[in-house]
Amino acid sequence: MLAKHGGVPVRTKPWVPPFISTEEFDEQEKSFVLGVLEKKRVFRFYGEGIQDSEAAKLEALYRQRTRSDYALAVNAGTSALVSALVGAGIGPGDEVIVPGYTYIATAAAVLIARAVPVIVEIDDTLTMDPAAFETAITPYTKAVIPVHMRGTPCQMDEIMAIARKRRLIVIEDTAQANGGSYKGRPLGGIGDAGCFSFQQYKVITSGEGGLVVTNDPGLHARASVYHDCAVLFWGVEPSTRIESFAGENYRMSEIQAALGLAQSGKIDGVVARLRSAKKRIVNGIADLPGIRLQRVPDAEGDVSYSLVFFLPDGERARAFSELLAAEGIPNGTIHNNGFADRHIYVNWDYVLDKRGATPNDTPWNCASYKGSVQYDRDMCPRTLDLLGRAISISIHQTLTEEDCQDVVEAIRKVAAHMAQSDAGAAAQHQ
Repeated sequence: MLAKHGGVPVRTKPWVPPFISTEEFDEQEKSFVLGVLEKKRVFRFYGEGIQDSEAAKLEALYRQRTRSDYALAVNAGTSALVSALVGAGIGPGDEVIVPGYTYIATAAAVLIARAVPVIVEIDDTLTMDPAAFETAITPYTKAVIPVHMRGTPCQMDEIMAIARKRRLIVIEDTAQANGGSYKGRPLGGIGDAGCFSFQQYKVITSGEGGLVVTNDPGLHARASVYHDCAVLFWGVEPSTRIESFAGENYRMSEIQAALGLAQSGKIDGVVARLRSAKKRIVNGIADLPGIRLQRVPDAEGDVSYSLVFFLPDGERARAFSELLAAEGIPNGTIHNNGFADRHIYVNWDYVLDKRGATPNDTPWNCASYKGSVQYDRDMCPRTLDLLGRAISISIHQTLTEEDCQDVVEAIRKVAAHMAQSDAGAAAQHQ
């Protein structure tokens, strides 16, 4: 009997901790951060040894990890996206294609760069649909930002082929997929630039922080200038000579860099444990006829901190979710979490309303923009349908074999009940 109907729940123990990153804190993080305090140098560009700073070490690590020639540490994932966009020469008059399922920062970064975001459908990978991307290209399209959502790799072969054919810049949003790969290539290192976030909700953290990687010296040089309005005054040689221009202050502090450096050394071990746990659960439910697992373009490259499956419709998804929670497995229907989820385009209010910080000279009405992009809350029906039918369960690196088995047992128990109910309802209609 189901727990909601008076039966014994499959699981009564607490579920996983809310964060992956901070559960890994140990003496290594303490040592790295205390090392900065002992040096009494918390600003990267101070005194001698700039090339040996903690931020420089973090950049060197990500150049190696992503097989990139250049890396730039910044203070947030959003800052990384903005710096990459400006670094690529994107600005007023340009359109940038983004998926309808990503954190609002992806679209916000485009606006901060003074370009116009164009929102397109996702598919059953819950990442950008390559066909929708191609259809949305206009004469004003300059770039695309594929987002590796919830650690799932985008279909990068298709996206890169379209972008190369149409001469578009590809900026990977890898904020939620640090440590992932696609067909053996590290995520973030496939497009023209890759952007990472080290915010606490991510796989590894420095509290806040971000990073841009690229093989383009011009993009790197421009991103460096934009991330620090005085960078050329610190005695740092740019990757290539460019004219200076006004920038921001997106610098990463040495404390952030030290914490990010300590955490980044643990990515591969954390991801290996996540993949092992997810694989156990997937193998235990793959044969169930009533649910359909999220399609993952490269299961071996999946970061694997989220298990997603689809029900036939939204009503069944909500019912399944409620019954599963009663069995002791916390979960959520992605499109019905009881709050305005900023990962779903319908909740990007200032984007859909074309609202800037002031009403004058927004990216949409500036003289440079000749396009006519339109938004409405029903513009991506497939995205809303998929998210409305999707159930997500958080995977954590601390899951034991017993924990995974609890998930399998609970899903199978609820699926069996719903199949029985459907059969009974069908019999009554005959």
